[in-house]
Amino acid sequence: MSGTLKPVIGLVIILIWMGVPCDRAVADDDHEDGHREKTESHYRHAEGEHREHGLKPVDFPVYLEACGACHFAYQPELLPAASWGKILSGLDDHFGEAVALEEDVRQAVVAYLRSHSAETSSAKIAGKIMDSLEGQIPMRITDVFYIQKKHHGIPADVFKRASVGTFANCAACHTTAAGGVYDEDDVRIPR
Repeated sequence: MSGTLKPVIGLVIILIWMGVPCDRAVADDDHEDGHREKTESHYRHAEGEHREHGLKPVDFPVYLEACGACHFAYQPELLPAASWGKILSGLDDHFGEAVALEEDVRQAVVAYLRSHSAETSSAKIAGKIMDSLEGQIPMRITDVFYIQKKHHGIPADVFKRASVGTFANCAACHTTAAGGVYDEDDVRIPR
């Protein structure tokens, strides 16, 4: 057995003896170009293992079909219940578009969004969103002060790129947005 392998095996044996799950002890692999490979634990985080920081992925089929067919299905935790109520009560002018939903579908979507809204969440980001509102009822996620503050250093022309389209297109840059994770480590601004 090589001299460098013995200490590693010894460490693994100690970790197993202590009850530390070794399948998570995967290190980042730095490449020559400075690019870092994502670790197994990183992907577990992105998939929702650390829900206290991330938002719950959207899992309501009615909302996914009714709203997600036209735009990114935003997590309800990104706005307070009052905002979702206002947005869904004005579907005749939904950000410049007329949206026709059957009343039972609209009511189901409103109920889902309100019952999973920012003030109902224990996620850190939802708390920061609520703290930044100061009683306001924003009609857009991009009108939330906390969201604006997190994006303040990004030049306006980035949001006008064809690959991004608009400030409201979260998934263009937040590669794990659909999973509810908006960590800066996962941001990839397209050219």
